[in-house]
Amino acid sequence: MPIARLIADPASLETRLDAATRAIEADGYELASAMMLESNEDVLELLIPEGEAEALQKLLSKHFDPADVLVSQAPIVTPALFVSDMDSTMIEQECIDELADFAGIKHHIAAITERAMQGELDFESALRERVMLLRDLSEEAIFECLSTRIVPMPGARVLVETLKSRGCRTVLVTGGFHQFADPIAEQLGFERVVGNRLAIDGGKLTGQLAGSVTDSSVKRATLEGELAELGEGAVSLATGDGANDVPMLLAADYGVAYRAKPAAKLAANGWIDRGDLTSVLKLLGIPQSEWVAG
Repeated sequence: MPIARLIADPASLETRLDAATRAIEADGYELASAMMLESNEDVLELLIPEGEAEALQKLLSKHFDPADVLVSQAPIVTPALFVSDMDSTMIEQECIDELADFAGIKHHIAAITERAMQGELDFESALRERVMLLRDLSEEAIFECLSTRIVPMPGARVLVETLKSRGCRTVLVTGGFHQFADPIAEQLGFERVVGNRLAIDGGKLTGQLAGSVTDSSVKRATLEGELAELGEGAVSLATGDGANDVPMLLAADYGVAYRAKPAAKLAANGWIDRGDLTSVLKLLGIPQSEWVAG
């Protein structure tokens, strides 16, 4: 039985629900119930006895956008594992773009970043190209960028700490760099970090990466590996925003695209286009009285 939870503009919710109900019935299905959650009164839950979750996602996207949505084929529960992208998901910035500003080439690197996030460029080659353009930049630029440019996404720490308080394992996995991800993970409360590392020699960036590349396949493998350790029946949640997150979003029970590029949103069975990251907690049915501020 597909279950959908959504947060939309309350002023137009009833009108949109009527239109969506007619569309569901026109497709030969029946809306079993539509009610606001007791735990979070701005979340509408829809139940359909028969049908595919994917078809319901398309219908909700058509009738309720912009909205925050989660669709599941099974009852929605608190996940045992949370794996998240970092840049433009847990933080507001793309770290490599901000770092490039110190080298005076932000516009050029940001254009490559955008194309990679849209899925127009091979991730690894685009990453290596951008890192090479940062060659000879002082290591001090990383520290200054962290302290002056990088800001957590609204609701990020509350999301991580609340999930942890309910026994959820939290992992930050990024195509960005450990030099940023490690302190950010500590600030937000993540228990593990997987990412790339900028090679540094003599206090300057060499233009190379140290070690293997964390790409989309590594993101998915990280989620699957962590899930295997938790055992059979463990439910996973993943959040991300770009094409590099697609395999991870597809592999998760709840793949939530946050203010995402089209490729990521299309792959997800949930998306946040209206609220902040605490909307994920609302969609999971966790009452605000149980949120952890951190």
